[in-house]
Amino acid sequence: MVAAMASASGSALRFTDAPSSRAIIRDVGAFCLAPRRTVTFGFVDKSITSFNGLRLSGLKPRASNATAVENANAADSDKVPTPVVIIDQDSDPDATVVEVTFGDRLGALLDTMNALKNLGLNVVKANVYLDSSGKHNKFAITKADSGRKVEDPELLEAIRLTVINNMLEFHPESSSQLAMGAAFGVLPPTELVDVDIATHISIEDDGQDRSLLYIETADRPGLLVELVKIISDISVAVESGEFDTEGLLAKVKFHVSYRNKALIKPLQQVLANSLRYFLRRPSTDESSF
Repeated sequence: MVAAMASASGSALRFTDAPSSRAIIRDVGAFCLAPRRTVTFGFVDKSITSFNGLRLSGLKPRASNATAVENANAADSDKVPTPVVIIDQDSDPDATVVEVTFGDRLGALLDTMNALKNLGLNVVKANVYLDSSGKHNKFAITKADSGRKVEDPELLEAIRLTVINNMLEFHPESSSQLAMGAAFGVLPPTELVDVDIATHISIEDDGQDRSLLYIETADRPGLLVELVKIISDISVAVESGEFDTEGLLAKVKFHVSYRNKALIKPLQQVLANSLRYFLRRPSTDESSF
C-alpha cells in the first residue's frame, strides 16, 4: 500500500466532535461513547448515521444469462487473475487516486471513466504502467462541481462499487473472483470467505501523535462507509487512509488518533473489539445497493 501521509491543509480524512460530544476513558479503558460524530473530510461537514443515503442505481443484480456465463466459462479456461481496486486518499493531495488491476486483461477503461463522470466526477489524469502483476490503470479524480478531491465516504464507496460493477460487466470472468459477484455478477464466487477467519485487525503506534490501523476482512457492499462510521462512533479521528479491494478481501490502512495523540493501549483494544464485532455481524441494508 502507498504510505499514508496526513495533510495539515485539510485534505486528509478527519473526524471532529460535535459541540455537545464528550468521550471519557475511565480506569483501564471503559469508554463512554459520544452521542454523535461529525465527519470532516477537509472541506465537508456531514453526519453519518446510516448507509441508506448510498444509492447506486447502476448497480443491479444481473441475471445469469447463458451467453454471459458461457463467455465467463470460456475466459476461465486460463487462470483468472485476482482483481484489485485501490482507493488512495494519500498519494495526491489534490485528487483521489483510483487504481485498477486485473492481470493483463483490462483495456483503456473508457466505460469506467464515463461511469465515474456520471457520479459527478472529473478524471483529471490517467496513466498505465506494467509490472509482474499485470497492467495497472490509475486515475486521479476530483469532484466536478468543486475541482477538489472526493471527501465524502459514501461517494468514495460509490466510486469503488462503480469500478467493480464495470469490471463485472465487461469481464464477467471476474465475477467468481469478487465478493460483489454474488450480487452483481453472472457467476458467484466459487469459494466463500469465512468472515471470522478472514478478519484481522492490528493497531500499532506510529509516533507520538497517531497510530496505524490495519484491517483485513471479507469484502461486502458498503464496507468503506461502515468502517468510517464504526471508527468515528468511538471518537477516533481518521487522518488518512487507503482502501484496497483484492478479490474477495478488503484490506484497509488508516492513520488514526484520539485528540491529536496516538491511541493508548486500552483505546486500541476498544477500537479493535468494536471493529471485530461489527465486521462479523453485517448489518448493511442490502436494498440500499
